[in-house]
Amino acid sequence: MILFVSACAKRPPETDIEARLVYDEANDPLEPMNRKIFAVNMFFDRTIVEPTARLYRMWGPPDIRDGISNFVTNWREPVTFVNDVLQAEPKRARNSISRFAINSTFGILGLFDTASKWGIEGHNEDFGETFAVWGAPEGPFLILPLLGPSNARDFTGFMVDFFYDPVSLWLAHKNWTYVRYGRLALRGLIYREENLETLDDLSKSSTDFYATMRSSYRQLRLYDINNGDLDTSNEDDLFDEEFDDEFEF
Repeated sequence: MILFVSACAKRPPETDIEARLVYDEANDPLEPMNRKIFAVNMFFDRTIVEPTARLYRMWGPPDIRDGISNFVTNWREPVTFVNDVLQAEPKRARNSISRFAINSTFGILGLFDTASKWGIEGHNEDFGETFAVWGAPEGPFLILPLLGPSNARDFTGFMVDFFYDPVSLWLAHKNWTYVRYGRLALRGLIYREENLETLDDLSKSSTDFYATMRSSYRQLRLYDINNGDLDTSNEDDLFDEEFDDEFEF
């Protein structure tokens, strides 16, 4: 509690209406602490994660990288399926379970995305999105050590996804802890390699990279929660003019 209180950004006085609007819109009362963690994460990224991602791209043939990405994505389909069901999305749930069945068999355990070739496109869902659909507020913006941008709702959802993912539970039952955590690390490496240019461009074009990442993350999550529907009037009008200037889909 002392850590969180000491890390809170000072709330502007009620009389400073403009400053109050900016403060409330950012939803970042822990900004001082978040910025410090962000700086550590950026150092870790520059020294370890980004160089590893570049080596992975340099030495990993595209077909091999695609196969690894397909494999990791396929074995996350059960999480997407469960969240589709919890969000009362039967068509998307059928899509997810169909992809898992097809890619796990005809796609050789998911190395090949056969389902997409057959016209069954994939999507991602997680418990953070499910909590949002159920009406849970996002809570304060957070920067998590190593994991990056999040918020109270998404972090809670991440923990539920990790510990109650059917595949993760099976790995835990087998006492394959290293595989369980290695799978998470591999997802992070794949994400970093796929977004090398995107993050480079954001970093170079931003006067405040932290603020850009914050607004971009919040927009992306809102986009995911609404399944690509940008009519987001029911989520505190997050897509306002300021955010549109910084990040576009």
